[in-house]
Amino acid sequence: MASVKQYFSEGSRIFFSSWKRRIISNKYRGKAVDICNKIVHDCWNGRFFQTSTSNFTQFWTRDFGWCVNSLLKLDYGKEVHQTLRYALNRFKEAEKITTTITPKGEPFDFPKQSIDSLPWLIHAIRLSKFPFAVYTDLLNIEIKKFQEEFIDDTGLVKEGHFSSMKDFAIRKSSCYDNSMVGMLAADLAKINSRKKKLENPFEKYDYGKLIVDNFWNGEYFFDDLQKKEYVAGDANLFPFVCGLVEDNNLLKKAINSMEEAKLAEPFPLKYTASRKYVDFISEEFFLRDYESSAVWMHMGPLYVKLLRKVDPEKANKYKKKYTGLIEMHHNFLEVFDSNGKPFSTPFYYCDDGMLWAANYLTL
Repeated sequence: MASVKQYFSEGSRIFFSSWKRRIISNKYRGKAVDICNKIVHDCWNGRFFQTSTSNFTQFWTRDFGWCVNSLLKLDYGKEVHQTLRYALNRFKEAEKITTTITPKGEPFDFPKQSIDSLPWLIHAIRLSKFPFAVYTDLLNIEIKKFQEEFIDDTGLVKEGHFSSMKDFAIRKSSCYDNSMVGMLAADLAKINSRKKKLENPFEKYDYGKLIVDNFWNGEYFFDDLQKKEYVAGDANLFPFVCGLVEDNNLLKKAINSMEEAKLAEPFPLKYTASRKYVDFISEEFFLRDYESSAVWMHMGPLYVKLLRKVDPEKANKYKKKYTGLIEMHHNFLEVFDSNGKPFSTPFYYCDDGMLWAANYLTL
């Protein structure tokens, strides 16, 4: 749990950074590919890949994990390893793996310990073949702690409020969170197949089957075990992104459900069409609709990559839409409102210069 001092320090820094962006915004010249290449270059600060060049000039575990595969394809292998070394050294000193590390180098959880930090960190280690031997004790302690704090006897995530991809949303054993556990189990198995032993208390569970059995309703994946009848973008994206569900018939149905729920309008991808069925923590007041009907650019390219498997024509249409947005704003923005304009509230203005631009470059 973060300290009050950390909340105030980070909150104030991001507030003033986003206000500055209302007046002075970064502009990159060139075509979309040139712009995105420059952004990725600028997110490398010489020590680690920061999440953005503006509001989030820090290491964020999940965001880095989202981009690692693309960064490796873009020939940033050395920088990926250095980023992991930077993060693991600070996690080792703090004796915990956290959601983020502040610009001052302090490990920090928002709003509490996150269920997807360890999975994305292990995923980055596995993809990049990072030599983690000196961090084995830390990782094994965190794996054991993860199992005890988050996982019930069935292998599913316990019902409770944990920080996650939607930090402000209150969910009960979400499909996304269970997909993270499944990804963690699969990555640990692959790492251990190279005789580099990490604990894997999840190997006895079949997470693909668990997720389909517990969340699939015949047309889409429920957001969480409350099984309310609305379509959530992350719930219907990550079982496939993580490779846990590989049935293209299910993928077609999930994509059709997201399209029919208008989660891809005006372009992909929203968490939900509205905030109607989702409960939020009190802090969400300052960023209302940030994690409901806003259009997120971290999920968009991942959605397009999946869409190409079942509808290449529509996937190319969305890619062209992103190209136009990047060139119109001369940047890769964080998030848009439901009408496709840069997201803003009196307390926050959307970030730019996102490391996620790497995922556009590998579409």
